[in-house]
Amino acid sequence: MKIFIKNMVCNRCIAAVETIFRNADVKTSVVLLGEAETETEVSPEKMQAIEKELLNTGFERIMDSSHQIIEKIKNLIIIKISDLDIAEDFLLSEFLSSKLHKDYSALSKTFSQNENITLEQFFILQKIEKVKELLLYNEFNLTEIAGKLGYKSVQHLSSQFRNITGFTPTEFKKLKEHNRKALDNL
Repeated sequence: MKIFIKNMVCNRCIAAVETIFRNADVKTSVVLLGEAETETEVSPEKMQAIEKELLNTGFERIMDSSHQIIEKIKNLIIIKISDLDIAEDFLLSEFLSSKLHKDYSALSKTFSQNENITLEQFFILQKIEKVKELLLYNEFNLTEIAGKLGYKSVQHLSSQFRNITGFTPTEFKKLKEHNRKALDNL
């Protein structure tokens, strides 16, 4: 039985969901970002207990197919950005269409109608959050960050960063309060 779950954005989320199912004595064959597959059907009583625990932990079971697609889109984008391997010629439309085997315009329309933000805007917000993280960890310089996240230049990254945050990357690093947002809140 495949169960779709909202707000799973990292490996810790996978571990938390695995624990929820294990505590409910429900065996899973696989748990991925946004979904869990059980080895057998789950009784309504156990499913209700799992759903309650998911909510208590910040997750939510997704029943609606359009919301399932949206969660898959979000997870694909988060994974792509976390890989730090976005080519300069990367096209979000081709990436999502090939991964989900659906027309990009339909994906974009569904996403925008439900999330009140375009796919491109969501992608940019996710990239900016990753830039913030990388700046704070001091692992890479701005040129390396720009290259890893598919920006054509440091100037392009800096301009987009300033438009979103109101600060240049250098100004952001100097701030005492670094306004980072949880990925599931974007």
